Amino acid sequence: MVDTVESTDLKARRHSPAEHLWTDFAVSAASGPHGVSLREVPFQAMVGIRVDASSAGGQRIGALTGGLPMRCGQVATGNTGMAVLWLGPDDFLLVGPEEAVAGTLAAELVSALDDGAGQAIDLSSNRTTFELDGPCARAVLEKGCAADLHPRALSVGTAITTAIGNVPIVLWKTGEDTFRLLPRASFADYLGRWLLDGMREFITADGTSWR
Repeated sequence: MVDTVESTDLKARRHSPAEHLWTDFAVSAASGPHGVSLREVPFQAMVGIRVDASSAGGQRIGALTGGLPMRCGQVATGNTGMAVLWLGPDDFLLVGPEEAVAGTLAAELVSALDDGAGQAIDLSSNRTTFELDGPCARAVLEKGCAADLHPRALSVGTAITTAIGNVPIVLWKTGEDTFRLLPRASFADYLGRWLLDGMREFITADGTSWR
């Protein structure tokens, strides 16, 4: 019981890397046919996985996560609210809400390797998650991203490693006009402010899109 109380108390005291910008995110949001909004999705569980997906260990890990992606840009999603993003031929990032990865899953991932080559490491504090949404979201990102973000090149459900405003990120397109950006926590303040600046031209003083 003591451990549970202490764990709950610690969670209540946590601060996300961009929490100090939440008010600015809310004020800068604009709706409408040319709107754009930004928010932080804090405290996502993330596990870095290094394994050959075709190996016995990779297959066991795939069974736990709902599958491992097999090619660049692919995202594998299971029925547990988790997603596994392809970062390299044997490099993956499992992302999901805390409750989906809580408990014994992290330990089960390590056990699934069964002394084979690979690793599974909790990276939940390593990154945060920004969500940029709206018809002008792509236009904001294109101000500082060299990757082709047109839907023919970056379709819904695709994730790539790239840079926004010189900040290395994982960029995940989760909807037609919705992008999730996963920067290192130490870059959260800079990237959050960069995105706010990039949104400014699309938003009028009364909080609506200008077009």
